[in-house]
Amino acid sequence: MENIIAWFDGLEPALRIYWGIAIFASLVFVIQTILTFIGIGDTDGGDVDAGYGADGDGNGDTMDTGGAIQLFTIRNFINFFLGVGWGGVCFWNTISNPLLLALVALITGVLFVGIFIFMFSKLRHLEHTASYDPQDAVGQIADVYLRIPAAREGVGKVQTPIAGSVQEIAAVTDGEQLPSGTKVRILEVIGNNTLLVEKA
Repeated sequence: MENIIAWFDGLEPALRIYWGIAIFASLVFVIQTILTFIGIGDTDGGDVDAGYGADGDGNGDTMDTGGAIQLFTIRNFINFFLGVGWGGVCFWNTISNPLLLALVALITGVLFVGIFIFMFSKLRHLEHTASYDPQDAVGQIADVYLRIPAAREGVGKVQTPIAGSVQEIAAVTDGEQLPSGTKVRILEVIGNNTLLVEKA
C-alpha cells in the first residue's frame, strides 16, 4: 500500500488528476455493474429524458437498460469520467500539449457515453424482441412440450414461434390428453397467459 501511495505522490500533478478520476470512476462503474447484475437499481429524480426512456414518461431507472439510455444519468456521468480519466492516462505519453490532452480526454469521455448508450439501446431492443404477447399465438400450430392432461384437469406446455423466437407457454385442452410431440392448434388465451389448445 505504501508503494502505491508513493507511486501516486510521485506523479506529475496533472497525471495524478487523470489517474484519480480513472480510479474513482472505475470503482463506481464496477459497483454499478455488480448492482445491475444482482437487480438493484436507483432512479435519478432529476434526470433529463433524452427521448429514450424505458417507459416513455421520463422516469427511467438509471441502473437498468432502460434508464441507461437516457442522456443525463448518474451512470452516463460515470461513463464520461471513466473516458476522461483513462483517456488522459493512456494519451499522457503521446500528447505533450496539456490543452490538447485535456481536449482528447474530454472527447474520449463523450465517446464512452456514446458507446454505452449504443450498447444499452441494442440490449433494450433485444429485450423488447424477446418479449411477446400470447395473443399473437392464437390460430397457430404448436408442438406439445409437456403432456397436457385431458378436460382441463392439469396444465402442460406447448412450444410455439412468437416474435421471431420459440416460446414455451402453459396450455390446457378441453379434449383428450395430448402427449408430448402432438401437433395442436391454439384456440385462445385464457387465465394467466395460458393457452387453450386442441389437437390439430
